[in-house]
Amino acid sequence: MSTELLPLFPLEVVLFPGMPLPLHIFEPRYKLMIAHCREQQQEFGVVLSRKHKPAQVGCSAEILKVIKEYPDGRLDILAVGQNRFRLLQVFEDLPYLQGRVDFLFEDTMDEVAPAPVRLSELFQQAFLLAGNDAGPPQPQGGMPWSFHIAMLLPLTLEIKQGLLELESEGERQRRLESYLEEWLPQARRAAHLKEKAGGNGHG
Repeated sequence: MSTELLPLFPLEVVLFPGMPLPLHIFEPRYKLMIAHCREQQQEFGVVLSRKHKPAQVGCSAEILKVIKEYPDGRLDILAVGQNRFRLLQVFEDLPYLQGRVDFLFEDTMDEVAPAPVRLSELFQQAFLLAGNDAGPPQPQGGMPWSFHIAMLLPLTLEIKQGLLELESEGERQRRLESYLEEWLPQARRAAHLKEKAGGNGHG
């Protein structure tokens, strides 16, 4: 593990390694944070924002490019998830939060292993049921299958956070398979009722 001090960006999003993250930066504290990261060529940490404190496992983000700079200092940027981390300590001495973090690295051979057949089938079904016309794309850049699937499906933030916190790709794939086995029948029933209600006014 590698320990580092990272600027923190609490958001209502769960960022996965390899996941693109477009952001509109408008708050003064985060304009300051992004300016610091650009100047120092430093990553920042994205953590799921909760009521009382940020989630304890997050993901670092690298700024890929600045898409647009506005006259008032606002920015549109594109970042991408890099490495999971565990948040050890939070510091509030700057306008934005900083965190002492331990990076959590995995066996890369485990990460890029193909998804099991059953999980692939469930993913295809869920992707189409979520309203997509074509089949799901393949993961890019060695992104683990579990993160790729979770990024593309309408899962709750807590389910996504639970996946981010699991220690291995195998564990995440098993968790996803179990969840989709339970979710798909419910989603099909909901879709059927919606279609029925749209057709005759009853559901």
